[in-house]
Amino acid sequence: MLGARSSGRSHRRTAGVLTALGALVVAGGAAAQAATPPASPAPRAAAATQHRVLFDNSKAETAGNADWIISTSQPDPLGENPSPSAEGDWTGALSSWGVALQKTGNYALKTLPSGGTITYGTSSATDLKNFDTFVMPEPNVLLSASEKTAVMQFVRNGGGLFLISDHTGSDRNNDGADAVKVINDLMTNNSVDSSDPFGFSVDSLNIGTDNPRAISDASDPVLNGSFGKVTGSIIRNGTTATLKPSDNPAVKGEVYRTGYSGNTGAFFVTSTFGSGRVAFWGDSSPIDDGTGQPGNTLYDGWNDPAGTDAALALNATEWLSGAGTTTGGGGTPTPCTPAQLLANPGFESGSSGWTATSGIINTSSGEPPYAGAYKAWLGGKGTAHTDTLAQTVTIPAGCAASLGFQLHIDTDETTTSTAYDTLKVQVIGSGGSVLATLATYSNLDAADDYTQQTFDLGAYAGQTVTLKFTATEGSKLQTSFVIDDTALTVS
Repeated sequence: MLGARSSGRSHRRTAGVLTALGALVVAGGAAAQAATPPASPAPRAAAATQHRVLFDNSKAETAGNADWIISTSQPDPLGENPSPSAEGDWTGALSSWGVALQKTGNYALKTLPSGGTITYGTSSATDLKNFDTFVMPEPNVLLSASEKTAVMQFVRNGGGLFLISDHTGSDRNNDGADAVKVINDLMTNNSVDSSDPFGFSVDSLNIGTDNPRAISDASDPVLNGSFGKVTGSIIRNGTTATLKPSDNPAVKGEVYRTGYSGNTGAFFVTSTFGSGRVAFWGDSSPIDDGTGQPGNTLYDGWNDPAGTDAALALNATEWLSGAGTTTGGGGTPTPCTPAQLLANPGFESGSSGWTATSGIINTSSGEPPYAGAYKAWLGGKGTAHTDTLAQTVTIPAGCAASLGFQLHIDTDETTTSTAYDTLKVQVIGSGGSVLATLATYSNLDAADDYTQQTFDLGAYAGQTVTLKFTATEGSKLQTSFVIDDTALTVS
């Protein structure tokens, strides 16, 4: 959308509209077809099970000139008007979107208010487990690690995620993060799957004005849903996405910037992840209905005749919420059965269950175990080398998880300031990437006895991960890292 701040925005918007209208006149008959706005869908009988949609307002979606809310009554828009029939019955630049869904009787809408936290699997009324679709309309604050885990788990378990960006540099609250950065960070820096899980990345672009066109696909539910046929959309300062089908074959460009096709210039994108569905839109202008709270300079992209934006937003919401499937939504996480998950946790069966450097799991008298006869003794050589100890484990979804182990460190190093020898404790994802370094110990942490170490692994529930210990020694004096009585408990 044009303008991360208010100065000059209305003039540039007007220029963009005039450019678009000029293009329509030149295009002749094709423009006449695009210029006819879709008829508003007639109210339909309420579905037996309503689709539950949560709109986000926790990530500065009303900063600057943005007003990306369906209503000022939050979390429940019905508090403003229980029977809305027109966009003005609810206050917000997304009120047309909300009212159109509400009038069908098939949707139950809520908003995660400013100051709220995105969660999945808690008792909160706005927890994602209570919804089928989560809409993030131009988020301007980076999600926390736990929030990213919540969103990714929600989608993987069957939820629908609607990501709406804006052009690069549209940092409305001046915190250093615009929607491009926020969305890319969600996809590349989460604990569930950071290896391009949706099969696309958001381009760092500021495209001034364009009228992207939809692909030809008569069977596509987003382009041909119950809310009308989609022929195209609008860009009034926005961006696009680059598709990577080799990472996720389900990714699909639905609407493309003029002159683009294939894997570049995709303005509207759909994909799947796990059991869930994802949609991406490269500009917030199309969802802006031109109404909202006083003091905001808004633009009616929802009804712009150069696109069929209302149909695109509504059809996509319908698809994300489970249209065409017997079930939809993230649902309630599976109840957890308490257990200890590591095989051979005390090493009493030697190296069984572990992948380890040869000889480090032993009964040597040089370093005593914490309990029993065996322990894992990493390092202790006094020469430059690396020892590793690892085990792959699946942490059930919906579980709290904790890693614990006993650690003894002794060293011949005399320094009190330099870490010559280290032990890293890491969580490795299924693709081999490091999801987290839980701790790094060194010769500076030497102690006379074992100490209990504990780490929260709840962020990796529902994933298969590898727990890895890596000891690296320098070329001179020895440092021993001795591990015993490991446990990964879930509850």
